[in-house]
Amino acid sequence: MEKPYCLTMRGIVKNENDEILILKRHPKSKTDPCKWELPGGKIEKGEYFDEALIREIKEETNLDVKVGDFCEALQNDYSHKRTVQLIMYAKDITGEVKISDEHYDWMWASLDRIKTLKITSSFEKIIKKRNNKL
Repeated sequence: MEKPYCLTMRGIVKNENDEILILKRHPKSKTDPCKWELPGGKIEKGEYFDEALIREIKEETNLDVKVGDFCEALQNDYSHKRTVQLIMYAKDITGEVKISDEHYDWMWASLDRIKTLKITSSFEKIIKKRNNKL
């Protein structure tokens, strides 16, 4: 049986120190448990990409954002599905970070710090494709 495709949005949310907001996946997550990732998630049927990213960031971090420029796109193959991820920059960020039950930790981190952590394979791919620049 062929694996279904999912479309996912991820956001690069930066603070005033140019640090990136990352979230640590729950230990019971089907994919990449206990690894750090960018906030985001699946697009719901009939939803525009920008609406999905705004919704997912709000659900996962309690932050309000607007969608900025396109960053990158990539495909990941898992045992049960394939995902296409669109990574966008977030802008006009307001609110205080408060994470959902989907994750169990968060931090603002420099790219150098992120590269020392256990991050998801898709996050690694993004960093490599962007030549270590986000």
